[in-house]
Parts: sequence; structure tokens; C-alpha cells
Amino acid sequence: MLRYAAIDIGSNAVRLLIADISKQDGIYKSKKNTLIRVPLRLGDDAFLDQKISPKKAADLVKTMTAFKNLMDVYHVTEYLACATSAMREASNGAEIVKQIKDETSLTLEIIEGQREANIIYANHIEQDLDQNKTYLYIDVGGGSTELSVFVKGVPEASKSFNIGTIRMLDNQDKEETWEEMKTWVKDNTKAYKNLAGIGTGGNINKLFRMAEEKEGAPMSLQKLNSLYNRLTSYSLKERIHVLGLNSDRADVIIPACEIYLTLMKWTGIKQIYVPKVGMADGIIKLLMEEKLD
Repeated sequence: MLRYAAIDIGSNAVRLLIADISKQDGIYKSKKNTLIRVPLRLGDDAFLDQKISPKKAADLVKTMTAFKNLMDVYHVTEYLACATSAMREASNGAEIVKQIKDETSLTLEIIEGQREANIIYANHIEQDLDQNKTYLYIDVGGGSTELSVFVKGVPEASKSFNIGTIRMLDNQDKEETWEEMKTWVKDNTKAYKNLAGIGTGGNINKLFRMAEEKEGAPMSLQKLNSLYNRLTSYSLKERIHVLGLNSDRADVIIPACEIYLTLMKWTGIKQIYVPKVGMADGIIKLLMEEKLD
């Protein structure tokens, strides 16, 4: 059996996903073995100061050292480590990548928004849904939102926007970026009737669980709106203690809700499907496509 690892260095959290790869009836399948999430919040530094502070850089190196040790213990055969918008925007991003290489021997790739979108879409979620429908795929992260329009299972257009949950909490989202996103979305969806949404990312997964929808069923705009109203009626402290949200989820879940709701309202989307996959799962799928031909 093969074992692959995905490292996703996001603006909010850093994740390690270890997956077991097996062959059944001539088809390779992956199964989650271990998932570790460390809420480092690199975006707070990157979006406010345009560089990662020495303390956070040190924490990231420690995290990567721990991930490397775990990958060795699990006998991981292939891995891919990707860093997204926080490291993209940090002036010392390349320097930190070199430090990680020197201290852990892990190769880390700082990826552009388009490659980030492509990795997320490597999950091929649209194949499990109605092929005749048109979908707006929305992935909301800490630093950016990746959008893609799927028509009959084929991506017709995709773009990454610098609008994310940490960026919004730090008031670093710009009015013109919202306008640009609105124009792009309207231009690329106006030809399609009955658009449905696909949402990925930790926040929409949490919202979906809170909505208590049954797996595979979409969540309605109405349900998401009432969840948003419920969440905003509580203080941050109450969201942690009353609703039981993790402290690093309790604040970002509000701006995440706002991004999804805004996009759904702009496009007239009434329902959003929430598959349990994200960037790390996409990296595993990409590795499988590249290594197992």
C-alpha cells in the first residue's frame, strides 16, 4: 500500500493530511488516515505587515518539523507541500521556504491563485452531482476566495480574489476587489439559469454541520442566512462557550458566511452543496493523477 501526504499552509491554519492509496478493480482510491490542523494564523502578519514575524516563522518551522517526523513514522512515499495567499504576500515568504528546506528537507511551493483553484478542483466534486446543472464553485480561505464556473462538468472560467476571512477580520479587504469579484461573477454566470453552488473550506463544512442537513443534500440560502443571523446574535465569547466553536473558528465563520451569502445573492443561487473536501484532499488527488498513471 502507498501512503501520500498533503501539506496545506493557509492563511488561517496549516494542515497535514496523510492518505492511504490502494487499488480496487484497477482503480486507485484514497482514504484519509490522519489529519492534523494547526491554527497558526499567518495571514494576520502577512496582510497587516506584508511579512511573517520571526515568532510565526519559528512556529511554522516547528510545525513543519513535526509534520516531517510524522511523515517519516507513517512511511509516506510521496508528498506535496503548498503555501497560499499569506505566504504569497509575505515579503519574506521565499526566505521562510528556504529555512524550512534547510531545517526539515521539505520542499515547499508557494502557489499562485490559479494553481490553488486547480488543486481544489482536482477533487472532481462536480462528477458526483447532476451533470446537467451549472455550478459556481466557491472555496473560501483566510486570504483568498477561489471561484470557478462548471458547465456540464467542465470548468468554463475560474479566478482567485484577495477576499478571505482573515483579510476581512483585519480590515484588509478592498472595496474594489469586491466590485471586481461582483463583475466577474455576473459576467460569467449571467448566461445560465438555475445556478447551484458548491462550497468548500473549513467554515462552510462547519456551517453545514450546524445546519444539520443530511449528507449529500444541499444547504439552502435561507438556512445559511438564518445560521448567519444566529451566529451574529452571539458575542465571540458566546460563540465559543455556548455554541462550542473552536476559538480559531468562532471569529472567521462570520466573514466566511458573508462571502458565501453575498456570492449566492449576486448570482441568484438558492442551494449550495458542501462536499467534505478541501485543498489538502485536492493535493492528494493531484499526486495520484501525477504519480499513478
